[in-house]
Amino acid sequence: MRRNRIGYFIKEGVESIFTHGLMSFASVCVIVACLIIMGSFSLVALNIDSIIDTLESENQMVAFVSEYASAERTAAISADLKAIPHVSRVVFVSREEAWESFLKTYDNTNMFDGLDASTLQDRYVIYLDDISQMEQVRDAVRNVSGIAKVNAHLQIGAGFVKLQRVVTFVSISLVAILLVISMFIMSNTIKIATFERREEIAIMKMVGATSNFIRWPFVIEGLLIGLFASLLAFVMQWGIYTLISNNFLTNTGLSFIVTLPFSALAVPILIVFIAIGFLVGVVGSLAAIKNYLKV
Repeated sequence: MRRNRIGYFIKEGVESIFTHGLMSFASVCVIVACLIIMGSFSLVALNIDSIIDTLESENQMVAFVSEYASAERTAAISADLKAIPHVSRVVFVSREEAWESFLKTYDNTNMFDGLDASTLQDRYVIYLDDISQMEQVRDAVRNVSGIAKVNAHLQIGAGFVKLQRVVTFVSISLVAILLVISMFIMSNTIKIATFERREEIAIMKMVGATSNFIRWPFVIEGLLIGLFASLLAFVMQWGIYTLISNNFLTNTGLSFIVTLPFSALAVPILIVFIAIGFLVGVVGSLAAIKNYLKV
């Protein structure tokens, strides 16, 4: 008996989608549009955050080895630097390597006649895992025995930190606002669809149908609409993102912008879309028929 009732609820929910096709189509369109808007803002925020992380990883400080440091001490500095918190990697650059790199930077090398590698110092290039800790790392590097001088672009590092915080705050705020607006729009769309069926609900109540018996077909209908809309939105979001990242950026001369591959983001985006579609479909349907069950 219970199995037959579940089958009836599913059958009624599916049939209702096609019976009220226009409103079902409107509900799907609204859910899809809202999900794509939220998804697009989220993807932009994730890509901006990724670009900032890349720029952070390329920002580095240089520690110059003292001219009086022995070869053994120069080699031992590497381990001391790696032991400093937030130092992710150190690269030793000899004065000869630095001199070659210096010469390659300038086309006219005649101006450096009479100079050689001995005019430069051995140095260590230091990379950080958290650019916000640059000042603390610089102070710690200065205290390493054998280090004569440290060059660290603190203002650039602080600029990256501020930019990342602003982007994170704005992104979270926009997504939160869009989520609230989307939930409101989608719920009201479902309510409009239910309003068209208020007489049907009233008749069922008058003939003795319980509230749960009336409610479940609407819940299943809302669930199916929400799930279908979320899957459709996911496919469309994938296509839009791929089109922009593969074609638009290249054709507009913005090919230097490296975007995250959608495959790396697909699973969490799909989960979020399905969760929102499920929530909106079920909660929207329950809220929509609540007043009509008081007949």
